[in-house]
Amino acid sequence: MEQIVNTLNGLIWSPPLIVLCLGAGLYFSLRTRFMQIRHVGEMVRLMLSGTKSEAGVSSFQALAMSLSGRVGIGNIAGVATAIAFGGPGAVFWMWMMAFLGASTSYVESTLAQIYKEKDEEGRYRGGPAYYIEKAMGQRWYAWLFAVVTVIAAGFLMPGVQANGIASAAFNAWSVPPTATAAIVVIGLGFIIFGGVKRIARFAELVVPFMALAYMLMALVIMLLNLEAVPVMFRLIFESAFGMHAGFGAMLGLAVEWGVRRGIYSNEAGQGTGPHHAAAAEVSHPSKQGLVQAFSVYVDTLVVCSATAFMILSTGMYNVVGRAGSMLYEALPGVEVGPGFAQNAVESVMPGWGAGFVALALFFFAFTTIIAYYYMAETNITYINRKVRRPWMVFVLRIALLAAVTFGCVRTAEMAWTLGDIGVGTMAWLNIIAILILQRPALVALRDYEAQKKAGLDPQFDPLKLGIRNADFWVDRKP
Repeated sequence: MEQIVNTLNGLIWSPPLIVLCLGAGLYFSLRTRFMQIRHVGEMVRLMLSGTKSEAGVSSFQALAMSLSGRVGIGNIAGVATAIAFGGPGAVFWMWMMAFLGASTSYVESTLAQIYKEKDEEGRYRGGPAYYIEKAMGQRWYAWLFAVVTVIAAGFLMPGVQANGIASAAFNAWSVPPTATAAIVVIGLGFIIFGGVKRIARFAELVVPFMALAYMLMALVIMLLNLEAVPVMFRLIFESAFGMHAGFGAMLGLAVEWGVRRGIYSNEAGQGTGPHHAAAAEVSHPSKQGLVQAFSVYVDTLVVCSATAFMILSTGMYNVVGRAGSMLYEALPGVEVGPGFAQNAVESVMPGWGAGFVALALFFFAFTTIIAYYYMAETNITYINRKVRRPWMVFVLRIALLAAVTFGCVRTAEMAWTLGDIGVGTMAWLNIIAILILQRPALVALRDYEAQKKAGLDPQFDPLKLGIRNADFWVDRKP
């Protein structure tokens, strides 16, 4: 069984997917005239403004919900894995994936806003399944994405997050995985049975705090190792292009693992962010598209970089060749994963560094699991639009809690492999879709920019722009 899973993962994460992710990001950057640079100020302004309603959450809440999905185990263990298997140069390619991925995130999130709708309870719902059906007219493709997302977000990906929590807790405090599983399941049950509003409120409170605390820790460690910082940056850039003697043969691995873990972390193009983007209350789809593009920066350029800087500035990495791959050898008993970052912090702040990373990872991963649940629930809502099957949501909740329990006690390697399969499959389906359906998002951006230039607060009129099947905006009252 393990061999079958590994073979499937190898097929999904083959070089064509790496090329597709980077190529789509570059293409959308050119088509949007590098909106990720031109509109940084507007992104920040929109993120801090906006209102919420009975049907939708505020732009900031939607951003927090999205970040709760983006900022997770990938920001700690994922970065560690990228460095271990791809060398320090993988960090550069994670940055590149974030820069290019911001434009991809804009496109998919704007499409989600354009084609969103209200569910039976009056809440905004949207995502790839919705825009694939409405814009592409291929209901079978939409159903395929919905089913894949329910399986991936509800069953495959939560195990990675749970495994990271359990591993970090055991490394820091010797907490048995079964005890960690019980604590996480009880907390998750309270949140996911409370609905999207409770999810949004929880994410709004927790995500900014946990990200800020983690960044401050990284800053402190870098200041304590100030003399190593210039060497660290030189190492990143030299190994990114195969110029470093110790990592010269790893150029391909640096690109592969940088993109692979970059996507796992910031999720640009994966099709997860659009679910949260659609929940926002905005007057123009591009508003939330720009906010979601900024979330990619926060995730990778800020949080992932914090982990990378802690590991590299402390020198707590040692890469050796073995069986054609690069494996990490740290202190005895520390494996690639949360222990990688815990080892780095512990080297500077003995006695409590590992505990701090474990606590940060708990919040990162916990909120990510909640975000996964919301995505899976949204796709079940899509599946149930014609025929109501309320039992499916209940089954999802129980299955997700079971997956989390299983994830806490299974091996990290299997957890990551299953998670990679879920992420990769969603990315294949979504990136192909948005490359086909890009026009409405690009038209919306030009319309937004024109209205801003005229001094207006942009309002969206799909009929005026020649965009069809955007029924929510056609029926929306001014």
